[in-house]
Amino acid sequence: MRVNMTLTPADLRKPVAKAFELAAAKSANLDRSWDTTQGTPVFTVKGKYTTRGWTEWTQGFQYGIMLLAGEATGSEKLMLAGRHRIYQNMAPHLTHVGVHDHGFNNLSTYGTLLRLVTEGTLPDPAETEAEYCRLAIRLSGAVQASRWTALPEGLGFIQSFNGPHSLFVDTMRSLRILVASHCLGHVLMGENDQRINLLERALQHAVTTDRFIIFHGDSGHTYDVRGRTAHEGVFNRTDGRFRTRATQQGYSPFSTWTRGLAWAMLGYAEQLEILSKLPEENFPVVAGLDRKGLLDLFKRAAIDTCDHWIDDVTASDGIPYWDDGAPQLHKLGDWRKRAADPYNNFEPVDSSAAAIAAQGLLRLGKFMGPKRGERYHQAGLTVARTLFKEPYLSTAPRHQGLLLHSVYHWPNHWDYVPRGKKVTNGESSLWGDYHLMELALLLKRLDDNGPYPTFVSGMI
Repeated sequence: MRVNMTLTPADLRKPVAKAFELAAAKSANLDRSWDTTQGTPVFTVKGKYTTRGWTEWTQGFQYGIMLLAGEATGSEKLMLAGRHRIYQNMAPHLTHVGVHDHGFNNLSTYGTLLRLVTEGTLPDPAETEAEYCRLAIRLSGAVQASRWTALPEGLGFIQSFNGPHSLFVDTMRSLRILVASHCLGHVLMGENDQRINLLERALQHAVTTDRFIIFHGDSGHTYDVRGRTAHEGVFNRTDGRFRTRATQQGYSPFSTWTRGLAWAMLGYAEQLEILSKLPEENFPVVAGLDRKGLLDLFKRAAIDTCDHWIDDVTASDGIPYWDDGAPQLHKLGDWRKRAADPYNNFEPVDSSAAAIAAQGLLRLGKFMGPKRGERYHQAGLTVARTLFKEPYLSTAPRHQGLLLHSVYHWPNHWDYVPRGKKVTNGESSLWGDYHLMELALLLKRLDDNGPYPTFVSGMI
């Protein structure tokens, strides 16, 4: 990508404000029109949100958008509506033992509510509301940590919904629920009253992810490109040995599914922000690594994945196609040197990956500091500048989505393809819309020097 080294958060002030206003109107519209008996909205078809049964991982994004947009626009009505929906519908997600998505569903709702209460933004909070949200986060982190596969050498991972053999790169972003629960003082109680350290499990998961499905360019494998990620790692359940890499939503185990890369970028970067502030005595030794060794591993993973995004997988404007090994990508010619074309007839772009990655770039840039982090900070602003304007920002009132040209599951062709076209375009997803709102909040706080938002805001 071509990084603009002169942008500042102030340059994006008006586009960010416009996005918040659009999100407020669109989220209120969706709340009024959506029939909850049909399940959870996932992605749009012809501009209208529809559902797709796979796992229920997007409901928290729906209500999280209401909170963030209501906060930014000063709409108490929207914030209170979001709070009502959370208390009405989100409780089952706290004890959902079948998914790896607790950090998505429950921090975007209970975590945001807690931040709004502690910052004094939520209108008329109940006396015990903050404590209720803390309890919800503590329980969610423990339930998520119980979905566990232990491996040799003191490693292990949170199982994906595929089962105990399966590690997903996505979970690096959902992993934050364990650390949040730990920071609130919680432990998971196991058989014979075993006290299971949630931070230790989070660290084990992150080290396992780094070792088996993030690449650093230091082996002889032809697919080992520094910073690329595989979607899935598969393990032998009899002896815990690693067997192979796989993918669910990417093109191949040996190419980069760009949304998976974005999950890793943001997951490691935001963990660095919190873990670097925890004292030495909080850190268990994991796979022979002490606090310094673990932080160095997280930093390397964040830097390598962010460098791969900047140098290898996106078009010049910072927007990626859905997979850098997509089979017809070559028909676009030298696509890295041009702005992404969401209306091409060969391979779809994925704006949701860009929204996730931009936040990862900004957070890594801040963590690294003004000199070493400048490239990442400016890359994040460059991607954001592209996303907060057309053709990516959805300005049409009748379109329920906020961020256009998102992809859900292209290999399965779950995404809507307009008549006369060969690939999907012009549609939105709840995770894309929500992460655009998270990105907007981060940019707003960087611009006005407000409290810097992290996933433990309001907790410690």
